[in-house]
Amino acid sequence: MTTYPESLRTHLARDCTTVCHAWRLTRRDGEASGYTDHDVPLAFDNTLFEPATGFTGSEAKTSLGLAIDTVDVEGALSSAGLVDEEIEAGLLDDATVETFLVNWRMPGEFALIRRATIGRITRSDGRFVAELKSRMHALDQPNARYLTRACDAELGDQRCGFDLGQAGFRGAGAVFDKIAPDAWLVAGLAGFAADWFTDGVLTWTSGARSGRSDRVVDHRTQGEQALMFLLPVEGGEATVGDTFNVVAGCDKTFAACRAKFANRDNFRGFPHLPGNDSAYAYVTDGLVFDGGPLVP
Repeated sequence: MTTYPESLRTHLARDCTTVCHAWRLTRRDGEASGYTDHDVPLAFDNTLFEPATGFTGSEAKTSLGLAIDTVDVEGALSSAGLVDEEIEAGLLDDATVETFLVNWRMPGEFALIRRATIGRITRSDGRFVAELKSRMHALDQPNARYLTRACDAELGDQRCGFDLGQAGFRGAGAVFDKIAPDAWLVAGLAGFAADWFTDGVLTWTSGARSGRSDRVVDHRTQGEQALMFLLPVEGGEATVGDTFNVVAGCDKTFAACRAKFANRDNFRGFPHLPGNDSAYAYVTDGLVFDGGPLVP
């Protein structure tokens, strides 16, 4: 429930009011910017809200219970803080948007009326429409573990426990040539065997994608150079000369955890879990049904 300060409640009780809406957008990296549908800048709550951005909001509603409420915010890409390249690169995905009701004559009189996260964004003709989802959407997704044979931890995280700072599990290089839209010939990884970085994470350290990470789909050797196939992404594109760091890849199997990383005690999957193929199998020549482990 929205809590209105006494001064704003008094103002709203008048026959004529001077209120407007303001939005504060906070990206996942913590960078915040403010926008308002008023025609002059407004400063409150340690944020400067920029006018003339073309921001308009659709009808909003708040439901009781656990229903997910949505509201659209439409705006023009006319602000220095909102550029098409950043939206395309996904920098606004899952960003937090706070909606304020504020008395523009006395900006100190304001109330936070909604906090939501950005869902789908559509763009056309220099404009964008962002769908804002209430925080209830976090309940509409899996939040527990799945029982699968594969590990559900990320290599190097707290649950995995593997130290990626060890020698031989991290590399650095630079783009030498572009082979295909998502295939790069790179230098600097000559000491690593083929497939060592397959399923690993490559983080760009320069260029248009600096600071962003891509998943390595395939890693091959080609003489003194390496061929890296990356998962297709939107946003800025790497070019020749861009540098990167990359960590060894893990295919989430127990065999790789044991042989490649010697980390089997921290394996977060269930490698001995029989699947449907085992449950419904029947005795045939050449198969062993002795109750032994599926994974040695």
